[in-house]
Amino acid sequence: MLHASRTARSRSFCPRQPFALRVLLASRVRRRITNTASVDLHPSLRACAVPCLPLPITHRFRLRSNRAMAREYEEALDCLSSLITRRTRADGSNKGDHFDLMFDYLKILDLEDAIPELKVIHVAGTKGKGSTCTFTESILRCCAFRTGLFTSPHLIDVRERFRLDGVEVSEEKFLEYFWWCWHRLQEKTGDDVPMPTYFRFLALLAFKIFSAEQQVDVAIMEVGLGGKFDATNVVQKPIVCGISSLGYDHMEILGHTLREIAGEKAGIFKKGVPAYTVPQPEEAMHALEDKASQLGVPLQLASPLDTGLLKNQHLGLDGEHQYLNAGLAIALSSVWLETTGNLKNMNIDEQVKLPEQFVSGLSRARLEGRAQIVPDSLGQVGGLTFYLDGAHSPESMEMCAKWYSHAIREDPSRLGERPHENHYMRQGDHPNSLGGKDHQQILLFNCMSVRDPQLLLPRLINTCDQHGVKFYKAIFVPNQSVYNKVTSLASPPTDPQRVDLSWQLTLQKVWENFMHSEQGPSCASVCEDSLVFPSLPLAIKWLRESVQQSRSVQVQVLVTGSLHLVGDVLKLIKN
Repeated sequence: MLHASRTARSRSFCPRQPFALRVLLASRVRRRITNTASVDLHPSLRACAVPCLPLPITHRFRLRSNRAMAREYEEALDCLSSLITRRTRADGSNKGDHFDLMFDYLKILDLEDAIPELKVIHVAGTKGKGSTCTFTESILRCCAFRTGLFTSPHLIDVRERFRLDGVEVSEEKFLEYFWWCWHRLQEKTGDDVPMPTYFRFLALLAFKIFSAEQQVDVAIMEVGLGGKFDATNVVQKPIVCGISSLGYDHMEILGHTLREIAGEKAGIFKKGVPAYTVPQPEEAMHALEDKASQLGVPLQLASPLDTGLLKNQHLGLDGEHQYLNAGLAIALSSVWLETTGNLKNMNIDEQVKLPEQFVSGLSRARLEGRAQIVPDSLGQVGGLTFYLDGAHSPESMEMCAKWYSHAIREDPSRLGERPHENHYMRQGDHPNSLGGKDHQQILLFNCMSVRDPQLLLPRLINTCDQHGVKFYKAIFVPNQSVYNKVTSLASPPTDPQRVDLSWQLTLQKVWENFMHSEQGPSCASVCEDSLVFPSLPLAIKWLRESVQQSRSVQVQVLVTGSLHLVGDVLKLIKN
């Protein structure tokens, strides 16, 4: 049963009346005013009381100052933070989480009829689903279609999750749709139908943005976690579904076998809707095929992209694994074009030739925090470079290590160029002897406590060792961001004094035990030691000071283990 009004308890989600509401109230007053001098107005509305015609909703928010908008944006983030559950992700009650509530929310937000009108590409997977969605969006945008892209998580600002035509939604547009959804849900939800949780609200917001006046031609939706019970799975008739590489991740929720995990991912399959996947482990592939057979889904295998089809161009996302994701993106884009009747004048032969629009889209794709190289903006002598990759599973750790081992061979003077134009090392080469300048590789690492560092760190260390990379030092540090607070680039930092370092000390112990074990790398003696810092700013400060003291050394820092850590580093660098 939906409630027509909210209790005092439910209103407490957002403690202050938002500025957006005052602006909308002022716009109503403005319609009736012809002589401002004769009207006694509250001071908060007087500035808006000028003789003018009513403005459409998309223009009302332009009336406020940057400071007011920034204040309102922080209010919206506070409201979002109130939706974050305090339960641990390993809590068994997370499964499903009353998925049917999503359809109540669709009714409240007038999305029941809007979502079926969206031409959706739906993508799940363990690794590479964000990259696949990014490639797909870029391809279709280069084919001159209006695109909407929803991905997760964000690195710095929540607006990164919502992209229109490749650009994150503006603060103005975000606030317009945020407050509309927020107030509608506050009015209509109650004890029987509570406010949606954090990710569900964001997914609903994405559907509202893409289906409202924006009128996107295609909506590319990345699954947040799993598939069957994911908030994005309210789409009943997508144009095509995709499953990227599968592996062991989120096992506390999805299951402890590849078959169980694949079964959850295949939950996005819909009867008769075509689906594509990439080469998978045998156990996972069997699970996908079984689910597809039950639903009459034509499941096909997408081949990795042949580099010769790029016509001397390079993929916009670096790493050899990206050719797998690019191949899946090509298949998804092709099916979407064909199903929607837009395949005219497109010469698509994935084995022989790709259209210019496809090549352009693949080469222009960008995704922060994945195989990203960022020279330190405060470095006075260019001696500090960050290599950022949000790998957080054993398989992605191996891919990350291969990319890093190749990327550090690049001449530092060319870091402003395309990240994939790397100088690959020859067998026997060592990265510490490049360019007449000493090079030191340092690991900056953190991962969530639900992950097993004994699976992650050895995979990373040994793969780097096989490619001749010997870490000089390892640094373990807690994330700057916290799970229950949504922040932006302008948000104040959290207090580092209250951070519990027990997990970082555990990571350090795993590192040191493995480095000196029989299974450890041959370069163990090269690694001087490991450090634990109580905060990320202190770790970055230490790195910068070390570079300034030894100007003959080029320090190459691999930041990995957590997308949240990668986002925190990017935020500090940009600030």
